[in-house]
Amino acid sequence: MKKYDLHIHSHFSSCSNMRPSKILRIAKKRKLNGIAITDHNTIKGGLEAKKLNKDKNFEVIIGAEIKTKAGEIIGYYLKREIKEREPLKVIKEIHKQGGIAVIAHPFGHGIIRKCAKVDLKELKNLDGVEVHNSRNTFHWENFYALVAARKYKLAETGGSDAHFYYEIGKGYTLFKGSLKKAIRNKTTKGDGRIAPLPWARGMSMLRKIGVKYLFHKR
Repeated sequence: MKKYDLHIHSHFSSCSNMRPSKILRIAKKRKLNGIAITDHNTIKGGLEAKKLNKDKNFEVIIGAEIKTKAGEIIGYYLKREIKEREPLKVIKEIHKQGGIAVIAHPFGHGIIRKCAKVDLKELKNLDGVEVHNSRNTFHWENFYALVAARKYKLAETGGSDAHFYYEIGKGYTLFKGSLKKAIRNKTTKGDGRIAPLPWARGMSMLRKIGVKYLFHKR
């Protein structure tokens, strides 16, 4: 059984400061078989991590978490930046690249995150649902995602949504064989534990605000 963390943010996301080189070292130390770098609206982190990875037995997936009005959609196995922001067009563009489209934390609410209005039956051709996100504050957020994935017969994935090194590997996807094939055959399982420290989201938000402020000042 393989174990991948399919939701990690590097310093190419304004709310994280993790370096791809260190992400790789920690992921391997924690006995993961692969990771996906899924920065906000860019594949830059995934490209860098894939270039740095020299271990043929460890897979690095180039991904991006795209913000849309229907929530955030993660594209895996991307080759180019996703330019679209309309949900159905994002999914279509991901598939044009031969990628996989998964909705991230569709029922995530927590304390400071506003829950998007996600209607999975309208997201045609979606491949999967992130049924375990370690940054969700309440167990019911993941439970509702699992119920929705099974209702609409979509693949189940899991990831840490790591923005800090300690979070890497807290959430993961279990499967046999190739990930692409397992997702398409709906044989993956999302698992892990909820592990947000009380200040983790706040620290991510403060960093994001700080980056925007510095950029604006320049």
